[in-house]
Amino acid sequence: MPTVSPPWAYTLHLPHDPHAPGIGRATLRTVLDAHGLSSLTPTAELLASELLTNAHVHTTGPYALRLRAMEPGRLRVAVWDSDPRVPEGFGEGGAVPPWDAEGGRGLHLVRTCADAVGVSVLRELGASKGGKLLWAECR
Repeated sequence: MPTVSPPWAYTLHLPHDPHAPGIGRATLRTVLDAHGLSSLTPTAELLASELLTNAHVHTTGPYALRLRAMEPGRLRVAVWDSDPRVPEGFGEGGAVPPWDAEGGRGLHLVRTCADAVGVSVLRELGASKGGKLLWAECR
């Protein structure tokens, strides 16, 4: 039974460690179960997995998973990292990678499986660490 009424948000700060994406997925499953949103787990876990893995592979610093209830039955999965560069093809109109490409399919999966996607480039202000926040929503 949920103990916190929407809207709620959780942020998990992760080190640049190969175990971090798995820890993020496990945390996501626990949070969704606690809030009675287990039906979103398969899609939300795929979104988180791809975004976390992208942050791990393409950056060298820490990153963070953020889960936020947008409205009843709707979840935003976001990953922050310190690199302000937006991955090629993340937003609308991103091309499908060629069949023989070694990478690039993860963000295509995110765009295909999510109800909405977006990115915010964060400028370094005061205590902010800058970087970017990639997000995807599911219902």
